Amino acid sequence: MPIASSLQKGLKVPVIAAPMFIVSGLELVTATCKAGVIGTFPTLNARSIEDLDTWMATIKADLADYDAANPESPSAVWGVNLIVHKSNTRLQEDIELVLKHQPPLVITSVGHPGDIVEKVHAYGGQVYHDVIHMYHAGKAASAGVDGIIAVCSGAGGHAGKLNPFAFIPELRATYPELSIILSGTLSNGAHIKAAEILGADFAYMGTRFIATKEANADEDYHRQIHENGSSDIIYTNKVSGIWGNFIKESLEMAGLDPETGDPLKDSPNFAPSQENSRGGGTKKAWKSIYSAGQGIALIEDSPTVKDLIEQMAAEYNA
Repeated sequence: MPIASSLQKGLKVPVIAAPMFIVSGLELVTATCKAGVIGTFPTLNARSIEDLDTWMATIKADLADYDAANPESPSAVWGVNLIVHKSNTRLQEDIELVLKHQPPLVITSVGHPGDIVEKVHAYGGQVYHDVIHMYHAGKAASAGVDGIIAVCSGAGGHAGKLNPFAFIPELRATYPELSIILSGTLSNGAHIKAAEILGADFAYMGTRFIATKEANADEDYHRQIHENGSSDIIYTNKVSGIWGNFIKESLEMAGLDPETGDPLKDSPNFAPSQENSRGGGTKKAWKSIYSAGQGIALIEDSPTVKDLIEQMAAEYNA
């Protein structure tokens, strides 16, 4: 399926900058949109519902001002990520703000999209849902989503085990009417082109955007991405309760066994739980324990988002 016309505005390359906990802030979202890729953020990155209202209003106003000043090269659209798991007690309030501010793209994760699809479609938005296998892809398709994000083996953050060479063609053949989005180990323009050849409509890139100047990531996070490679990525469910990929060095620094993710004996540092808001340790998942995908070996610098996307576009069009 071609990319929906509502999502094609301002695209330089068919890329969605993935919504990343903590890392995806206002600066990263607006920078990616202005540079020509879709910028997104998890609604829970805004610490309160009032903050979320402000964030959405700010993004809309900033991009509108940019478009008015750059009519020949407008910004790409923006989107939000809703965690639809029952543990998200703020979900309904976040949905109300989605309906108020009407982001063109809504990404649903960790659960069933339910009636969110109908509500977003009512204002003309698109809904993409992330999955790690065909069973949940079927559930999402039945709910009426517009696109399926295939979170493949090696992706940063929560990730599945399927190889994209198997997963993407199967999704493409099974759901020809839906947009298919490939997530996992994508770092440059050649990877974006390869994703398209495989059958994806969009490349979904997270780790590459952590290593940019606009990302809300500390210097040590950048360093660990620059200095480590694919063999330094550990796949474990011991950090958040859901299987995901994390940098080995950061696990060690948090007092976790780098091979298994289990707490090391007598370590006081690690605070378990999904967002670690109530843990007693000093090292928090996502904040002190760094998630990254297997493609980090190809990331050696932290450019501005604009420079990165210009480089990706040149590689993509080569």
